[in-house]
Formats: sequence, C-alpha cells, structure tokens
Amino acid sequence: MPAPRTPDFFIVGSPKTGTTALYEMLREHPQIYMPDLKEPHFLAEDLKPRAKFAGDRKEALLPQTLERYLALFDDAAPDQRAGEASTFYLWSRTAADSIADLQPQARVIAILRDPASFLYSLHLLFMRWGVEEEGDLRKAISLESSRREGKSIPHRSHRPQLLQYADHVCYVEQLRRYHARLQADQILVLIYEDFRRDNEATVRSVLRFLDADDRSLIRVVNTNVTTRTQRSPRARYFLESVVKGRSPIARSARNTLRRITPQRMRRGSLQAFRDHVVNAAAPPPDESVMNELRERFKPEVVATSEYLGRDLVRLWGYDKIG
Repeated sequence: MPAPRTPDFFIVGSPKTGTTALYEMLREHPQIYMPDLKEPHFLAEDLKPRAKFAGDRKEALLPQTLERYLALFDDAAPDQRAGEASTFYLWSRTAADSIADLQPQARVIAILRDPASFLYSLHLLFMRWGVEEEGDLRKAISLESSRREGKSIPHRSHRPQLLQYADHVCYVEQLRRYHARLQADQILVLIYEDFRRDNEATVRSVLRFLDADDRSLIRVVNTNVTTRTQRSPRARYFLESVVKGRSPIARSARNTLRRITPQRMRRGSLQAFRDHVVNAAAPPPDESVMNELRERFKPEVVATSEYLGRDLVRLWGYDKIG
C-alpha cells in the first residue's frame, strides 16, 4: 500500500483576508488539488473546541485523526500540488510546528490585513456565527481579560480562545513561529489590500511560489467581505432549535412546519427568517473605536513593516496616527 499523501502547501490565514477567494481560485487550477473541506484545522492543537461542543455535528465533520486528515488528499494526482486552507493556523501557537513536522518542505501562504479593519470584520464574523454576543466591538475587546479567566464566555462560543481579539494581530510573533521552522523561501506573505486591488496578479504570484504554471486562465473570485451581522442571538438560537428539534416545543414547531409547507417553501421561510430577524446589515465602523485600535496597534504595524521590509504604516494609513 502506498504511503498516504501529505499536503505540499498551506494557506494559514487570517480569516477575512480573502483566503476563501484564494482557495476557490487555486483549486480550479489543474496542477493544484485542494479538498472540498476548506478548513480542517487538524494541525492546530490549540484550536480544540470546548468539551460540550466536541460531539457537535459540525465538529464531527472535521478530521480527528491523522489518518482521516491525510485521507483528505487521497484524490490528489501525483503531479498535483496538494494543499489546504485553515485560516486560524496563523493565529495558532502550535500549527507552525505541526506543519513543519508533517511536511518539512511545506510552502506556507499568509495574508495580512490592517489590524483595525481586520478586527472590525472579525468581530462581525463572530457575531454572524453566533459565537460572540457582545455587539459593541469596543466592549467585546475589553472583555479579553475576563474571558481569559473563563468569564463572560458566550453560550454558543465553541472556541472561546478565539475571542482574544488582540492575539489575532500579533503578526510578527505569528510569522516568526513559521520562520523558526521553515526556510524564508518556503513562506509567502501577502497583503490583503494587494489581493483586493488585483486578485488575478496575486494568484499568479502564488502559483509561481508553488511552482505551478501561472499562465493558465484564472477565474477571478471576489474576496469575502462581511456585509451582514447577527441582529439577535436569541432569534438565532430559536431558529437552530426549530431546525434541530432541541426541545419538545421546538420539535412540535418543526413537525408542524413540515406538515403545512413544502420543503422548498420551508427552506425559503427559514432563510427569510434568518435574513430579516436573525441577521441585519452590518453597521458602519465607529470611527472613534477604529482610531483607538489604530493607536493601540500602530507599534505592531511598525514592527511588521520592519520585519517584512515594506511600508505598511503608510499603506494602512497609520502614518496619520500620532
């Protein structure tokens, strides 16, 4: 029996930086293989969910053993570069070592974004997922200390360690973990604003980095910009209860809905409820909060600029911050 295929490259993050678009564009290339499961998260030991969510249906879809993880790449052809995209590998303190141990020749792709706008989008994402209940970004960030002690954890937060917002933008520390285990030419750091400005050129640079043909036709996919957030955590939980039949009342409501509406209409009704009651258009960022974030993270932007040898201070507008 041939040895299982190990992935050749990893898109390590961060979320809300165009990783989904990059994944979709790369996997259409004939020399690239990426599994349908975009974010297996297997190589981030510190990304384990809380015990009460370990048996959750969504968690069950993720590989729990090395055998199941490597099986994701069974269909890769010998001449294809196999890869995966788990956006929180960059945040993880363990993923860099796990990747290097599994595949010493791994190619790693990271995408960085202005910390202030990144945290604004990440907060909206967590709200939409229902894992964050504090809708005020300033207040959510202020809860980091108490949440580190296990307090103020939202009921539906399956990985509360991700609610330490500042940890997501420790870019130099994150990159150093990878540079400590891999050679410089094995790591490609992209900038989100470059990707948004010219998706195609960025993807071609990634293909060259992966030693794949960069001359083929590329279908441009828009980067994933968050435009919706969660209006009501209670409404979301009620909807999930009806869909999953968590309680006798919820099961009764679900069964009644099934009897009186056809499946297509039922699906549309649930989607309409989600769109108009559970979710809402994302509010514009509070500029006072954004300025506070820029002031707080300017030293990190300066350090990242020096580390990468690129003026991100000016690119991200931190030169205007005193």
